[in-house]
Amino acid sequence: MVKKKMRLFGWVCVLLGAAVMLSDARADDDLFQDAGGWLQVLGEGSLKGVAPSLEKSRFWVEGQARFDTDWNHWYQGVVRAALGYSLSERATLWAGYTWVPTQNIGKSYVSQQDVWPAFRYVMPTSIGTLSFRTMFESNFLQGGEVRFRPRQMIRFMHPLAIEPRLSLIAWDEFFIRLNTTQYGGQSGFDQNRAFAGLGWSFNKQVRTELGYMNQYVDDATHNNNMMRNLVMGSVFINF
Repeated sequence: MVKKKMRLFGWVCVLLGAAVMLSDARADDDLFQDAGGWLQVLGEGSLKGVAPSLEKSRFWVEGQARFDTDWNHWYQGVVRAALGYSLSERATLWAGYTWVPTQNIGKSYVSQQDVWPAFRYVMPTSIGTLSFRTMFESNFLQGGEVRFRPRQMIRFMHPLAIEPRLSLIAWDEFFIRLNTTQYGGQSGFDQNRAFAGLGWSFNKQVRTELGYMNQYVDDATHNNNMMRNLVMGSVFINF
């Protein structure tokens, strides 16, 4: 049993590590790098408080703020809201909306809006919890263009035996552009995000996470790339 647990944990680490290395492998000598911070608060719960018949219906609200190196310059925010339906204890379907205001230094303000369906599957294992989230975004960009961008996340949470409230957290999410648009870039690889850190569960309703996120972003022409080294803090609230 112990060997099986170690093998499963090893494969999870290999898959997440490979995603980061694949991103790094795309980098060339003039790769631009910077650092910063990423904060998010996410709330999710059942609508049974509205009516008992809505027990399987769910809501999701989320806010994010992203900062440059000195934390004095906010450059991007995210506001996300969705409604979902629990197909089972493990599987949930979602339909949502995202607003992404962006103000990079030296560039024009951009207000991106997304609509998307998503599917999430949670798989408990003997050494922790694996979860998979697939989103298919329709990004509404400048000039009325629509960019289609699927994204896939795999996430692993491993509670520590010495303190069950403390967990090791690792996840990876990659994005693909399906079509070429003037403002959204050429089709192909878009970006990859990889996170490693620690989580602390105050109770069943509130959990925090803090760690390092590597964000590798391919530009519109696939010629210039950026790697961000970020401190990421998160608060998750379940109702």
